[in-house]
Amino acid sequence: MSARPRVVVVMPAYNAAKTLERTYADIPAGVVDQIILVDDVSQDETVEIACRLGLRVIIHVQNRGYGGNQKTCYLEALKDGADVIVMLHPDYQYDSRRIPELIAPILRGEADLVLGSRLAGGDPLAGGMPRYKYLANRFLTAVENLVFGQHLSECHTGFRAYSRRFLLTIPFILNSDRFVFDSEVIAQAAAFGFRIAEVPVPTRYFAEASSVDFKNGLIYGLATLGVVIQYVLDRAGLIPHPRFRKTLPEVISRYHLAQIHGWKTDGGDAAASSPDGLA
Repeated sequence: MSARPRVVVVMPAYNAAKTLERTYADIPAGVVDQIILVDDVSQDETVEIACRLGLRVIIHVQNRGYGGNQKTCYLEALKDGADVIVMLHPDYQYDSRRIPELIAPILRGEADLVLGSRLAGGDPLAGGMPRYKYLANRFLTAVENLVFGQHLSECHTGFRAYSRRFLLTIPFILNSDRFVFDSEVIAQAAAFGFRIAEVPVPTRYFAEASSVDFKNGLIYGLATLGVVIQYVLDRAGLIPHPRFRKTLPEVISRYHLAQIHGWKTDGGDAAASSPDGLA
C-alpha cells in the first residue's frame, strides 16, 4: 500500500434518488478519492442525480441484483487503483460520516475487512430496526461466529470496508447475485484466513431507506445457513467448493485482470472497454 492510500467508495444503487444526495453530503471531505455508483436499472432519477453530483456512474444494461451489483462495484474500484474500498448503500441507512473510523483498521494494517456493526454498542431497535430482523440477525451471526471462528456482533451489515489485497484474493465473482453475497464474503474471509474487525455505527430505518421484506428476509436467512453448510462441507474436504479455494485471478478474464493491474494485453484497447455498463 502506498504512503497515501487511495480510498474509493462504491455505491450499489437501485432507486436511490430520494436519499443519494443526503448520503453523499455526509461523506467527510478529504477522506475519499473517488466515488463510483453502479446503477442496477433504477426506475427513478438516481443516475441523473449521481451525474449532477459528479460521481463516476456505471449503468447496468439489465438488473443483476444486489450481489451482481457489488461484483461490478469491486471490479471497477480495483481497476481504479483503490487501496481501500468502502461499500456504502446510497439509501442513507448507514452514516457515511463514519467512513474514517471504518477504514482506520485497514490503514493501520490491523484488518482486511471491517464491518460497520449496528449491534455493537448501541440499540438498533431504538433506531427503527424491526424486532424480527434484530432477532434473526442475532441468531444468524451466532451461527456464523461458531462455524467461522469469529467473535463479531453483526455479520449482516451493508456498510463495509475492504483492503485491496482482500478483494484481489477472494473469488467474489463466484458469489451469488442475490443478498446472500454478503454472507458469502464473510465465509470467504474465514476460509482465506483474513482478519476481520468491526466498528459501531448507528441504525437508521425510515420510509425511504431500502429494506428487505419478511419473505425475502426469510429467503436470505435460509441462504445464509446454506453458505454455512457449504463452508463446513468444504473445510471437512467432503464437498470442496471453488468459492473457498480459488483466488480471484483464477476465475476472471485475463483482460479484466490486466485492467486491475494496469498491464498491457495483446487485445490492445479491447481490454480498456467495459461490457458492464457506461461510465
